[in-house]
Amino acid sequence: MTAQLLQMFKMGRTRLTNQLPHIKESDLTKKLHPNSNSLGFLLQHIAEVELLFAKNVFGLDIKVTMQTVGKTIHDTGKFTVLESELKLLTQSAEALEKAILSHQDEDWSSNVTTAEFGTVTKAEALSRIISHSAYHAGQIGLILKYAS
Repeated sequence: MTAQLLQMFKMGRTRLTNQLPHIKESDLTKKLHPNSNSLGFLLQHIAEVELLFAKNVFGLDIKVTMQTVGKTIHDTGKFTVLESELKLLTQSAEALEKAILSHQDEDWSSNVTTAEFGTVTKAEALSRIISHSAYHAGQIGLILKYAS
């Protein structure tokens, strides 16, 4: 089961990773609307939440700094270095992969409780982070297609 779930994570993340080679540094400040998040902010957000999941949901012993999550957080336009964003996304993917691989097949049916989505199995939690990354990858796709 662990191997299958890892493959699901990797496949689900292709909604994001297939777009990365087409992103230019000048794209990072693009937004669909003046009040929406920029492409750079979304890349940072995806990586941060993936790292947070690896730590809080799947128990990986890592330090996570959150700059894109919280009720008072908003996009200030500071995520503008493509190399930094791509590096963080690589780190977050590696962290989640390591966290997934640290689980035995029987671990996936155990429960985890979070403030964001309550009590679910670890397998269900994994589906949550897969859909989260894909959701924001869709926003990135729209920005790349329509933002000027």
